[in-house]
Parts: sequence; structure tokens; C-alpha cells
Amino acid sequence: MTRILVTGGSGFIGKHLVSALVARGRQVRVLDLQPLPRALAQVEHVRGSVLDRDLVDRAMDGVDEVYHLAGLPGMWLPRKADFHTVNFGGTEVVIETARKRGIERFLHCSTESILFRASPSMAPVDDDAFLPDDMPGPYTRSKMLADRFAMQAAASGYPVVIGCPTMPVGPYDHNVTPPTAMLRYFLTRRLQLHLDFVVNLVDVRDAAEGLILAMERGRAGHRYVLGGESIPLRRVLELMAEVSGRRVRCIHVNGKVAEMVTATLEFIADHVTRRPPSGTAEGVRIALRAGALSIERAQRELGYAPGPVEPVLRETIAHLLDAGNNQPEWDSAPSARSRPFHVERRFGG
Repeated sequence: MTRILVTGGSGFIGKHLVSALVARGRQVRVLDLQPLPRALAQVEHVRGSVLDRDLVDRAMDGVDEVYHLAGLPGMWLPRKADFHTVNFGGTEVVIETARKRGIERFLHCSTESILFRASPSMAPVDDDAFLPDDMPGPYTRSKMLADRFAMQAAASGYPVVIGCPTMPVGPYDHNVTPPTAMLRYFLTRRLQLHLDFVVNLVDVRDAAEGLILAMERGRAGHRYVLGGESIPLRRVLELMAEVSGRRVRCIHVNGKVAEMVTATLEFIADHVTRRPPSGTAEGVRIALRAGALSIERAQRELGYAPGPVEPVLRETIAHLLDAGNNQPEWDSAPSARSRPFHVERRFGG
């Protein structure tokens, strides 16, 4: 029986990945500072950080394959250096340890945010896209360096495959990841100020299945974009209004204005409140670079076949409404708990 370690297995994608692996009869060990939302008899939980080399080494005892998902996904931290420490440093620790251990197969989970160019073209970004050095901020820079380290390990002969999920959506996102936080944020607002950009959304269950396919069928040193559909944000807002039954007014905001406003909010958060701002300049820059993404390689080489996004988007919005996650109109800014850093403030998942 294949024995698997999943770092960050308590995260949104991670918990679906773990469930899918268990359904396939795998023995799974999760390394994460937080326990799984739902206990599974076949899953062993090792509580701890991917920065702890000794613990990572012990967690790999008897393991055949490693899925590395642990990281900090948010766009703001009180100490920006933590992005590099966790996202790059943690990847370095896990890959180096797996290599010394002789782990047979390694999957590194990256992000689509690092594939976009400063001046996006009309052509979809493909899986072979060269990663530019001019990342829009500390989060994407840390993820780009981690991705590059994984590619370098593969180039030197270690069997590393890279899976690159886009923005996962689905119900029961207990960690409130950035896509869910975005949906919940807009659900609280009847006046919706937004950038008009393209988002690639994918059912979180499809993303998890895609990671498994990449591990089983992917070629070492290759990156597989695991996305769903690229759709304009304004269409997402239309669906939210339709599902919620609320009358809303959408106003498109100029990108440069949004960048200046969010930079000001970040400055205040960094130097005054020390609490997450409602938006970040890096998030705006990512949006301004965003374009269509190609999943053709994953479809061709892995047999990856994601379902349509609209049904799961409707399901997610309905769940957020039914769960009462949205706040009153007068308190429409995301709470500290809804923001990515406070939910994901752990070195794992």
C-alpha cells in the first residue's frame, strides 16, 4: 500500500486531497499545525511546522510519496519576510528532506498567480510559461522562488512534479481561503466596487483530483495548471446577485486608482493598526496582470477533466448565505477571521 505524506493537509485543497487519497486506499499522514476538520481513521496527524527539519524528517519515515501544500496564502502579514520564510524556506526544507530520504515521488503545489505577466497578452498562459522575476509583491515572489526551487530539483534529477491550482471554490471552506473571502466580502456589499479582470475558478474537488493525477501521471520537471474556467469577475458578481436575490450596484474601478488606495490601506495596516487591510496593492497588481490560463497540458497528459464552474459557484454562494457567514451591510469589511492571514496563520496548510 502506498504511504503518503501531505503537508498542509488541513487546508481547503488539502482536506479534499486527503479524503480523495483515502478513498483510493492510500495510507495518509498529514503534517500541519491544525488538525483535519473531520477525523479519518486512516489518517495520521503530525502536528507541527514544515520549518522544523527534524519533525519533517520524522514525518517522512516510511513514506513513498509527498504532496507539499503547506504555505501562507494571504496577501498581507505584519512581517512580510514570513512569506519567504514559509513559502520558500518550507519548500526547501521539505524537498531537501524528501531527497535525502529517497522519497520516490514528490508533488509541489504552486499557484497560478506567478504565471501572469506585467503586460498580459490575449493568448492564454500555458504550463510552460517562464516565471518572470518582477513579481507583484512578497507573496508571489516567495511562491515564484519556491516553484523555481522545485524546478531546479527536478532538473538535477529528483522526480518533482508541479501542480498549479487556480482559484478553488466550494462549500465548507472552514479556513476561508482568499477566493472564499472574496465571495463573502462581495456578499456583504450592495455597492460593489471592483476591478474588471478575469478569474480562473475551479471546483476544489477537481483541483484535488488534479493533484493526484499529476502525482500519478505527470512528468518530472513539468508544471500542470489545474484550473476550471476563466470568467470575468463581473459575471461572478452577477451570479452572486442572482443566487442571493439581492439588488446590487456594480461599479468598475480604475486599476491605478485601486492600486493607490490599497497601497494606502496597506501602509496604515503596516504602521498603525497592525491588522489586515481590506485590500492590498499586490492583490490589485495580480488582478491587473490576470488573463486566461491554459489547462491543455493537464487535460492531454493527465486526463484532467474539471467540471463546469457555475454549479459549484452557485453551491458555494448558497452555502455562504445558508451558513450565515455574511455580515450586516453596516459592517461589510471582512472580519479578521475571514482574512487569509488570520485563518491561515500557521506554517502548514
